[in-house]
Amino acid sequence: MKIYFACSITGGRADQGIYQKLVEAMQVGGHEVPTADIAGPKVHMAESVHEPEFVYTRDVGWIEEADAMVAEVSTPSHGVGFEIAYALHRSKPVLCLYEAGRTVSKMITGNTMAGLMVWAYKDEEEALNLLDTWLEQQ
Repeated sequence: MKIYFACSITGGRADQGIYQKLVEAMQVGGHEVPTADIAGPKVHMAESVHEPEFVYTRDVGWIEEADAMVAEVSTPSHGVGFEIAYALHRSKPVLCLYEAGRTVSKMITGNTMAGLMVWAYKDEEEALNLLDTWLEQQ
């Protein structure tokens, strides 16, 4: 399955460790993740060479081509919120994961659109188990 992974880039990178673990788990499971590089530590350098219009066009294209989306939403991000809405309006299944105890927008946690799952995790192991559970249902 082709999975678009979304996470905060400009909003903060404190959760980069879990981003990398989620992407690695999807790849080890045989899934294609075109956005895998955004989970890495050098994403700011890689993305700084691109104009905003390029990023928008590229990312929307990747969402269009994807079978599903996984978003780590512990760190607020305007871009991730847009990507989630875009994917849902294209009838793509979306999993949003966030660390328990973190404040997540009610536009995400209160969203009842078909295809959206929003789950909190207490640690890395639980996040990976929730990801596996969701992937098995797709």
